[in-house]
Amino acid sequence: MNKQDRNIYLSNMEVEKALELYLDRLSLDRLQAEEEAIATVESMGRVTSQAVFAILSSPNYNASAMDGIAVKAKDTFAASETNPVRLILEKDFIYVNTGNPILDPYDAVIMIEDVTVVDDSTVEIIKSAAPWQDIRPIGEDIVANEMIIPSNHSIRPVDIAAMLAGGVNQVKVYRKPMVGLIPTGTEIIEPGEAMKLGKIIESNSRMFEGLVKEYGGQPVRYKPVADDYKLLKEAIQKAAQENDMVVINAGSSAGSEDYTVGIIRELGEVLVHGVAIKPGKPAILGIVECKPVIGIPGFPVSAYFVFENFARPVIKSFIKQPVHIRETAEAVLSKRVVSSLKHREYVRIKLGMVDDKLIATPLNRGAGATMSLVRADGILVIPQNSEGIEAGETVTVELLKNIAEIKSTIVSIGSHDIVMDIMANLIHHKDSDYSLSSAHVGSLGGIMALRRGEAHIAPIHLLDENTGRYNVEYVKRYLPNVEMALIKGIKRIQGIMIRKGNPKNIKGFEDLAREDVQFVNRQRGAGTRILLDYMLSKKGISPEAISGYQREMTTHMAVAAAVESGSADAGLGVLSAAKAMGLDFIPVGDEEYDFAVPVKYLKQPMLMLFIEMLKSEEFAKELEALGGYSLEQAGEIIYI
Repeated sequence: MNKQDRNIYLSNMEVEKALELYLDRLSLDRLQAEEEAIATVESMGRVTSQAVFAILSSPNYNASAMDGIAVKAKDTFAASETNPVRLILEKDFIYVNTGNPILDPYDAVIMIEDVTVVDDSTVEIIKSAAPWQDIRPIGEDIVANEMIIPSNHSIRPVDIAAMLAGGVNQVKVYRKPMVGLIPTGTEIIEPGEAMKLGKIIESNSRMFEGLVKEYGGQPVRYKPVADDYKLLKEAIQKAAQENDMVVINAGSSAGSEDYTVGIIRELGEVLVHGVAIKPGKPAILGIVECKPVIGIPGFPVSAYFVFENFARPVIKSFIKQPVHIRETAEAVLSKRVVSSLKHREYVRIKLGMVDDKLIATPLNRGAGATMSLVRADGILVIPQNSEGIEAGETVTVELLKNIAEIKSTIVSIGSHDIVMDIMANLIHHKDSDYSLSSAHVGSLGGIMALRRGEAHIAPIHLLDENTGRYNVEYVKRYLPNVEMALIKGIKRIQGIMIRKGNPKNIKGFEDLAREDVQFVNRQRGAGTRILLDYMLSKKGISPEAISGYQREMTTHMAVAAAVESGSADAGLGVLSAAKAMGLDFIPVGDEEYDFAVPVKYLKQPMLMLFIEMLKSEEFAKELEALGGYSLEQAGEIIYI
C-alpha cells in the first residue's frame, strides 16, 4: 500500500482548542435546544427549558399539623396545671387528624397527647394554645405563582414532588437530542453471532448508547456497516438526516479502509482530524447538513475517552447543561508512568486507602484494554508536554468512585491468580461495604509495594533456592524492619501449559529450547518467572536458548490465552488457567500462594473478612470447581 493511499492527520490539536473550535462553529450552525411539553410524572432527569411556577399553593387551605383537637385559642388562655379548662365537643372544640382543614371559628390545634378525655363530649386541658399553633397555613410550603425550579435545571425526584404539589402537571423541557450511532468494520459481528477467526464482537456502540442516555440524549443505533465507501456514505447521510448528531465508530485512523474522514469531508466539512490525546488521537470533528458528526477510533478505551471529551459536551450543549468536572483527590502513584510529550494521556488507575494515604496503581494502558475501564476507580490525566510521573509522587486523580467506597477497599498488589477474582466477588457478596482491589505486578512487585506502604496485602509465591521454602525468606529479606505475617492461602499446581493434543510433543523444560517451539513468559519479578529461572538453572538450560523468553504477560490467563490462540506453543502457569482455556498441562510441582501482610492490618474488619472468606465453604467450592488447588492451611496466620 502506498503512503498516498492512507489518510494523513490534519492536526495534533490540543483537546481544549479542538473542542472550543468545534462548539463555536456548531453554535453558528444548528446546535439549538428545542423544547417540548411532557407530563411532570415522566420528567425525571429532563432539563427545564423554562422556569416552572406554582399554579396552586401548598397546602391550599389551613391544615392541621397534628392529630388532636381544633380549638379557639382565646378559650384556652386560662388553662394551667392548677386551673384545668374543660371544653365541650362541637361548642368549644372538634377532633381533627393531620391534614384536616381548620375552619372558622377555630384557630389553633392541641395535640391529642395533651388532651385528657373526661367523657364522650368533654375534654380537659392544662396548657393554653397560642393562635395558629400546630396549623399549617395556606402556602406554608409553596405559594401560588412562586418559582419552583429555574430553567436549565435537571429535574430530580424532589422537584417532581414539588411541582405536583404546586399543581404543575405538565412541564416544558428541552427535547432529548437524537444521537445516531454507526458501528463500522467488515470484521465486526453482533453479540450472539457465531464467532470466527478474525471477527470481533461489536460492543462500543452499546457503551455509547448508555453514555448518551446518561448525558441526556436519545440513542439511535444503526446496524454495523462494512468497510465499503458507498455503504458508509449512505449510512452517514441517512443518520445525519434522521438525527441531531452522529457518532461513527471506527474507520477514523489512517488505514487504506478508514473512509470516515473522506466521507465527512465529501458530505460536509472536517474541522479537526487528530487531537493530542492518548488513547484517541485519530478523532474526527466534522459537520454534515449543519449537524455535528464525530468520528471515533475503534479501540474501546480510545472510543470511551474521545466520546467523553467531545461527544459528551456536544450532547450537553443541546440541553443547555454544563459538563460537570469529576471530584478529584490527591493520591500517591505506586508505579512509574512514562508518557509522550505529544499527547495528553488518560491513565486508568485502581485506588485504595492505606494508612490514611490514597494509593493510585496504574492499570493496563492499552487502547484495547476494555477491562481497564471496568476495573478503574479513577483517571490520572498526564498533561501534554510531560514525560511522565515517577513512583511515589503525589498526583491529582479524577474519581470514578466515591471516597467512602475507596476507603473500604482492601488494596492487594502482587501476584496474579484467578482466586483473587473469586475472593473479590465473595467479599463484595458477603458485605457490600467492603471490596477487594487487586493489581497484578508480580510477587516481588507486591513485596516492594508493602515496603513503600502502598498495599494492605501482597499475594506472593516465591521459592527460596537455598531452603526450598516458599515466601518466608523473601518477606524477611525485603521487609526486615516491619512486623510481618503470612496469611496462608492456597497450594496450587504449576506446570507447562500446551495446546490441546500437544501438537509439538512437548514433554518438559528441555523441549522449550527447541527451535520449533515458541514460549511465552511472565514478567520479571513474578513468582512464576522466578520458578522458571530456577528450573532452567537446575537443568542447565540457558534462557537465551528459548524463543519467546523475552515475551512477557502479566497474568496466568494471558499466558494461557496466548497458547490457546496459537501465538505460543507453551507457557508456565497454573492448572486452573490451563483448564479455563481448554489446554493440556504438564505438572511441574506444587507451590504455596500466600498473602504477606503487615501485622498492624490484621485486626482491620475488612482484613478479618478476607481471612473469613479464605476459610469459607463458598471459597472451597469455587476452588474445587476450578481444580488444581488445595486448602490445607487456608486462613492460618504465620508471624514472621
